Amino acid sequence: MSSSSLNTVLSTRISSVVNTNNNRVRTQPFLNPASVSFTARRLTVRAQETDAKEVKSQAPDKAPAASGSSFNQLLGIKGASQETNKWKIRLQLTKPVTWPPLVWGVVCGAAASGNFHWNLEDVAKSILCMMMSGPCLTGYTQTINDWYDREIDAINEPYRPIPSGAISENEVITQIWVLLLAGLGIAGILDVWAGHNFPVVLYLALGGSLLSYIYSAPPLKLKQNGWIGNFALGASYISLPWWAGQALFGTLTPDIIVLTLLYSIAGLGIAIVNDFKSVEGDRAMGLQSLPVAFGAETAKWICVGAIDITQLSVAGYLLGAGKPLYALALLGLIIPQVFLQFKYFLKDPVKYDVKYQASAQPFLVLGLLVTALATSH
Repeated sequence: MSSSSLNTVLSTRISSVVNTNNNRVRTQPFLNPASVSFTARRLTVRAQETDAKEVKSQAPDKAPAASGSSFNQLLGIKGASQETNKWKIRLQLTKPVTWPPLVWGVVCGAAASGNFHWNLEDVAKSILCMMMSGPCLTGYTQTINDWYDREIDAINEPYRPIPSGAISENEVITQIWVLLLAGLGIAGILDVWAGHNFPVVLYLALGGSLLSYIYSAPPLKLKQNGWIGNFALGASYISLPWWAGQALFGTLTPDIIVLTLLYSIAGLGIAIVNDFKSVEGDRAMGLQSLPVAFGAETAKWICVGAIDITQLSVAGYLLGAGKPLYALALLGLIIPQVFLQFKYFLKDPVKYDVKYQASAQPFLVLGLLVTALATSH
C-alpha cells in the first residue's frame, strides 16, 4: 500500500470515529500551552518506505464497547468500556493505574530521609505529597500525553475518550491546566510547611512538569526516541517522587540522586512494556519506540535486561557498602521477577503485558523500599 493511499484510508477511518457523536459541538480551546495549535485534526502519516507495507489500516480490536470493563475504564487501562459520564471519563484520562509507583516513590523518599516519624503532621505531609505526585502531576502527565497521542490512539485505540469524541477539546485542555496548577500549588504549600529556605519541592514539581510536557509535545517530543523517552519516563516514575519525599523530610544528597537515576534504568525497562501494544500506530507516525526500532523479539530482551541488570547492580552496590542483608533481600525480590518474565512477558509481551506488570511490579517496588531503608541507615 502506498503512503498516499494509506493517508486516505487512515483519514477516512479517523473522521468516522471523530464524527460518531453527532451532538458534539466543535469548540476552540481557550487555554493553550505556548506555541501549540490544538485545532489540527488531519492526520499525516510519515511512514518510511520500508515500513509502509507493514502498517495495517484496521485498528486492533482490543476493547469492543459492548464487552469492555467498567473497572478497566476507571483505571484507565485497555479493555475499558465506553462511558458517557464526564467525571468517569476525566478520571480515565488521568490513568489511576499509573499513580501507585509515584505514591510509592514518595514513601521511599521519606524512608530514605531517616527523618519520617509516625505522627499526625508527618503523615499529613506525606499524604499531601502523594496527592501532588499521583492524582495531580501524574494525572496531568497522562492527560497531556493522551492529548498529543490522539492521532496515534485513533489507530491503536480509537475507542479512547479523545479520539472517540467522548470529551471535548476545551474540557481536555481545562483538565490539563487544573491538574498542573493544583500540583504546583501543593508543591509550594509543602515547601512552606517544611520550612524550606529554597523551594526545592516546587522546583522538582516544575522540572517534572516540564519533562512531562517535552516528553509528549512537539517539537522535542522525547517519546519519539525509544531510549531517551523511556529513560525520561523511568526517571519521572522513580527518581522524582523519591526526591520529593526525601526533600520534604530531610536532605536530598548527590549519592541519592545518582542511585535513583541508576534505578531509573529499570524504569526504562518498565516503560518499554507499554510500547509493544502501540507498535502499529508508532510505526505509522514515525515514532522510534524500541519495538519499532529493533523489532519485538530484541526489544523484549532489552526490556527485561534493563530491569534485571539495574536491580542486580544496586544489590551489588549495597553489598559493597557493607549492607549484605539489604543486598540479599533485594536479590530475593529479583528472583520472582525473572520467573514472571519467562512465564508471561517473554512469551507474548502484547497479550500478557498487564498480567506481567500486575504480578512482577510489586516485587520491584518492594525492592525500591529495601534500597531506601538501606540508604537511611
